[in-house]
Amino acid sequence: MDNNNDTGLGKVVRRRELFAFAAAAATLMVPKWAQAAAQVRKPRPERVLSLYNLHTGESVKATYWADGKYLGSEMRSIWRVMRDHRTDETHPIDPDVFDLLFALQRKLRTSQPFQIVSGYRSPVTNAMLAEQSDGVANHSLHMVGKAVDVRIQGQAVRTIGRAALQLKQGGVGMYPRSNFVHVDVGPVRRW
Repeated sequence: MDNNNDTGLGKVVRRRELFAFAAAAATLMVPKWAQAAAQVRKPRPERVLSLYNLHTGESVKATYWADGKYLGSEMRSIWRVMRDHRTDETHPIDPDVFDLLFALQRKLRTSQPFQIVSGYRSPVTNAMLAEQSDGVANHSLHMVGKAVDVRIQGQAVRTIGRAALQLKQGGVGMYPRSNFVHVDVGPVRRW
């Protein structure tokens, strides 16, 4: 008898045919738009910040994040603009600060640059400011690159502050008399 159905080879062939049929049937069940979406990977949007330092007059527009990663050279250009203008010291700024500013910019739907009132502060500058004002913390997050004081042309302090509070990404202090908002990536709190 020449019947392959009774041999092991026949069983293997039937299994392959069943698997091929099942795969084809599964493909037909997936909508065409889902198949296309799986094949075409959307590029992740870039994150761009525009900053203007009120004390030095320097500005930067930097794409600090692209293709799923932070870009070191662009981040360093932002650090330079956010440096302690009194001592000229540059210090790394936590990337979470950039992400917070980026989220705040999107929330406010603005393309205006952030005006930097205070970015990084050296311990010497912070001690001097704390001596002059009760509003400066002795262990400020500015000294470790986790805080920035900003304003945005055409935006009220209260508007910026409320938007920052809604993000729940760190501390928010509103200073309407001095016309700036403090944001940091420490614990969520407000003052």
